[in-house]
Amino acid sequence: MSKVHRIEVRVYYEDTDFSGVVYHASYLRFMERGRTELIRALGVEQRELFDGETALGFAVRRMTIDFLRPAMMDDLLTVETRSIAARGATMDLEQRVLRGEDVLITAQVMVACVGGGRARRIPDGLRKRLMLDA
Repeated sequence: MSKVHRIEVRVYYEDTDFSGVVYHASYLRFMERGRTELIRALGVEQRELFDGETALGFAVRRMTIDFLRPAMMDDLLTVETRSIAARGATMDLEQRVLRGEDVLITAQVMVACVGGGRARRIPDGLRKRLMLDA
């Protein structure tokens, strides 16, 4: 299991519904940023993965989300991402969205590595970095 990676996200008007509460789909974008920044923190630029003959990308295969508390416009949120497992063409991650110490969202995410329209093995170097305390 890897160390927790954290990013901060400010809630803007565009992230909310008519009442100023964060719209549920906005959390998907926040968590996507968290996963992207985890990969970047491991020394891999996603653009590098997309380029070349062995172009790879990541697609969410499964996501289970618990919406525990609402966030509001102007809140400063922390998105935590932790790699739980990386095997074959998939990786399992746990994510949380917090406001201060309050946990607002928890999610279990399975991400598939894909290339050329098919599942591809996660490159060994990335798999090892995902599972180390970095």
